[in-house]
Amino acid sequence: MKNTEKFLGKNILVLGLAKSGFAAATVLHNLGAKLVVNDQKPFEQNEAAQSLEAKGIKVICGGHPISILDDHFDIVVKNPGIPYSNPIVAAALERNIPVVTEVEIAYYLTNAPFIGITGSNGKTTTTTLIYEIFKVANKNPLLAGNIGTAASEVAKYANDDQVIVTELSSFQLMGVPTFTPKVAVLLNIFDAHLDYHGTKREYVKAKGNIYKNQTENDFSIVNADDYEVVELSKNSKAQKIYFSTSKVLEEGAYVRDGFLYFNDESIIEMSEIALPGKHNLENILAAVSVAKILDVKNEAIQNVLRTFTGVKHRLQYVETLKGRRFYNDSKATNILATQKALSAFEQPVILLAGGLDRGNEFDELVPYLKNVKALIVFGQTAEKMAKAGQTAGIDTIKSVDNVEKAVAAAYAVSNEEDVILLSPACASWDQYKTFEERGDIFINSVHKLK
Repeated sequence: MKNTEKFLGKNILVLGLAKSGFAAATVLHNLGAKLVVNDQKPFEQNEAAQSLEAKGIKVICGGHPISILDDHFDIVVKNPGIPYSNPIVAAALERNIPVVTEVEIAYYLTNAPFIGITGSNGKTTTTTLIYEIFKVANKNPLLAGNIGTAASEVAKYANDDQVIVTELSSFQLMGVPTFTPKVAVLLNIFDAHLDYHGTKREYVKAKGNIYKNQTENDFSIVNADDYEVVELSKNSKAQKIYFSTSKVLEEGAYVRDGFLYFNDESIIEMSEIALPGKHNLENILAAVSVAKILDVKNEAIQNVLRTFTGVKHRLQYVETLKGRRFYNDSKATNILATQKALSAFEQPVILLAGGLDRGNEFDELVPYLKNVKALIVFGQTAEKMAKAGQTAGIDTIKSVDNVEKAVAAAYAVSNEEDVILLSPACASWDQYKTFEERGDIFINSVHKLK
């Protein structure tokens, strides 16, 4: 940890707990900040709040009273999921109190360089790939951010010679006035989280924040096939490294004649790569770009690409039962993710889909349903999803109460050689706390079929 007194004696409000809020509060308390923690969940049901109060931290639970700002805070550290329309957040900004997310705090804690990865889809896979490549290369990397462990929790233990591989959401990137990743990866841009951001313009702006503080000593990894990513990268002063799944580049990562290249160097034959699905090629090219610019040897890259088959809940193979292959893609929380999952299969698919209704229709999914022989829908969007299935001409469409019943219904209408795929195209919060919980229920339900 840096020997910093930046937060010593500062009045800081931590708004919202969960992983990031709890980590930020713990770190800031240890650095001598004067803290107030505010969380919506009632104190009696709030183990995190109880733990912080036991440390001597002032905790206010059960709501977000605007009067809390009367304590004249120097900074507000906001849980990423709390929108900027929240009255406390809006009032803090009106009073010119800086509102940041926990990633910004993490940046002050260490001199270790950050590799930041964001995008509408593929963040977790790319983050994990980079981490695994650096681990095999004996670079002693650390894994942080939206993928699991809060960034400040990781940063406080980081040595200067380590790299912190960090998955970043658009929510997190809205509160990073100084956070500067040594390497910033922006995979793609698609309409997502518009219920939070309000407009696509605001969403795109948030994603672009990953580039905004970089200097000529840093690197921006840019998807050359995505117009909006290319436009955002123009605001970066960093050295730009491009990747493309569709064309041969003079410099950067691309595919030619069945081989993956970086600049003019052949890295690996495509047939040797273990990670399934055409949609994963973006993730692979981005990860290779990061590895090459940070001097990772080809042997480590090849080792990982030959063995890495993906992450849990992202097109995860579960098992085969009587010729039916089951895949868990619970992390597909938007239409693009489900489009890419469906594109990975040529055999007949029984699709399990539905979840939180964010106000959108599913017309964009229709062209990708041509290989779907049956559609099992659930959750708030069941009716909308069924409508898309009808438009696509799917004969068998069934509506069920939940994922567990969806597995049984899918198996009942399946045949040998079919793929049974959970790829909801929706967030899980209407029925499940997280997409992980939803995916685990799918996996357990598959095992129960035995």
